[in-house]
Amino acid sequence: MAEKDVPVYDTMHVDLKATGPGRCQVTVTGELDVATTGEARTILRTALDGYRHIVVDLSGLRFCDCSGLSALLAAARNARTVGVELRLRAVPRTLARILRLTGTHRAFTIESVS
Repeated sequence: MAEKDVPVYDTMHVDLKATGPGRCQVTVTGELDVATTGEARTILRTALDGYRHIVVDLSGLRFCDCSGLSALLAAARNARTVGVELRLRAVPRTLARILRLTGTHRAFTIESVS
């Protein structure tokens, strides 16, 4: 099979759920990478447009590459710009380590590491 014939499987799911007036939870499960980041960016923008308090639950995140980190950082930057509170919940230890090593952990309010 030629390389161009190899399918790219989207192995991520993003769910947006209202949790109260002006509040929502965005749940990210699977792999947040170059192949799946577009959907995550879209859902995060939707959350920023409609809610004042956003929790991003990463308890089901199995992998995050630099494009996934970029999507999360863009959401944090946009949240600050429009005065929205954005928190990360259940950040996987591997991602927490990357955030700490790169100094980008300061861009987020991190509720917990799993």
